[in-house]
Amino acid sequence: MSNSLALAGPAASARGRQPLTRRAKAAIIVQFLLNEGADVPLSSLPDDLQAELTQQLGRMRYIDRETLNTVIAEFSDELESVGLSFPGGMAGALSALDGKISHRTALRLRKEAGVRQTGDPWERINALPEERIVDLLTGESTEIAAVMMSKVDTAKAARVLARLPGDKARRITYAVSMTAGVSPEAVDRIGLSLAAQLDAEPPRAFQKKPDERVGAILNYAASAKRDEVLEGLEETDRDFAEAVRRAIFTFANIADRLKPGDVPKITRDVPQDVLTQAIAAASAEADLRAAEFLLENMSKRMAGSLREEAAGMNVKGKKAEAAMNAVVGAIRDLVATGEIELRDPDGDED
Repeated sequence: MSNSLALAGPAASARGRQPLTRRAKAAIIVQFLLNEGADVPLSSLPDDLQAELTQQLGRMRYIDRETLNTVIAEFSDELESVGLSFPGGMAGALSALDGKISHRTALRLRKEAGVRQTGDPWERINALPEERIVDLLTGESTEIAAVMMSKVDTAKAARVLARLPGDKARRITYAVSMTAGVSPEAVDRIGLSLAAQLDAEPPRAFQKKPDERVGAILNYAASAKRDEVLEGLEETDRDFAEAVRRAIFTFANIADRLKPGDVPKITRDVPQDVLTQAIAAASAEADLRAAEFLLENMSKRMAGSLREEAAGMNVKGKKAEAAMNAVVGAIRDLVATGEIELRDPDGDED
């Protein structure tokens, strides 16, 4: 191509010009887009290409308008001639097919090709459940744990800290005070190393832990059957039975686990006639306490209406179980979508 690039400055003569390379043309297009205020996602390029582009931009000075117009026209022609573009490389292909192929297949292909998970590893680590972060912390040194706690969202870090033994929590919090000199490169390497550990884990058939799965089943079982199963588990494995009890959330647990400010969200999602039946069905001490908790934390007008209607109803048996399960189901749905968060049964929250 006979177009030219001035390297010395605007007053450079024709003798100081040289043919444009493809890198120079790319730099011209990028600089043009930046000048026009376009958001150019250069961070998605490989590190070596980002470095080469930056160095090329640093070497260049000015070009004339004719050269600029010619490069833009050539670039536009190339774009128009492209019929279909592909991601390029296994990493790009896996990203493009994310959610389209099974998680198991994606993990196998990623491992075979030696491709690490794309994106910021700390975003991935921060999205882990609190108990999984605790597991990671337990297997790392105090210094690495301090970096992890510094990168996790503050509220989640506080909850994770509460799950740790007191001595380990104290060592980690003290180590945080010594992270001021940690370089961004070191933090990135730590994140990549932790993400590699996650990638190396074998795929699991079940995402939830055994106690959570049993607890979810017993949530919707009749109370008599639930008590029978728990008694049997107590005889077989007391620790597992206790974990299942913690995972269970029934109507009787509402007063202990639900936050008062979240009650209006429940009344919004549960039909008033169903809520009335659930309150009328409450007869056991724990159920009566749950019903009173709901009534005390909703609007006075609605509470008065529900009390009056429930007073004249006789709800028992399967109808009572169904009404209470409907209230519990609405609460669990709100928890699943992140709209509300249940209190820790062993915590000291108000």
